[in-house]
Amino acid sequence: MSRRGTPHQPSQGGALGTAAPFYPRLGDLARDTSRDGEIGVVIALPGEGRNTYHLCPPGGGNEWSAPNDGTTLGPVQPQVTHVTPLKRDVTYDPRAQHGGLPITVHYDDGGTAESLLILDPSQLELYHYQVGRILSLRDKDLGGLL
Repeated sequence: MSRRGTPHQPSQGGALGTAAPFYPRLGDLARDTSRDGEIGVVIALPGEGRNTYHLCPPGGGNEWSAPNDGTTLGPVQPQVTHVTPLKRDVTYDPRAQHGGLPITVHYDDGGTAESLLILDPSQLELYHYQVGRILSLRDKDLGGLL
């Protein structure tokens, strides 16, 4: 039996949402659903003679407006740039037959988050081989000094 999302979840498009409304601030990036998800920088807020949000593409270009209630605007999530291992011990779950490597996820806005990279047996073997190759390439680059 497949699980279906409940209609009140925002991702399901239900009328009743549990997420807080998004009210962008000046300079924020926002995704405009009325423009096929186009991303823009908020350059003017509703109020003081304006009845809408004003946005423009991040690199410049033609401005557009969005309703003052922000219903078509959503936040732009930061993108992952890379992950690095944490200096913590790895884990192995014999029942699930997978290993876990603690990592730090780095985002393009400078933020980070800790997570766990889960590896199944075939991935463990592959990465064992690949890390060995990296070490061999490093040794070759250093002229076999290690």
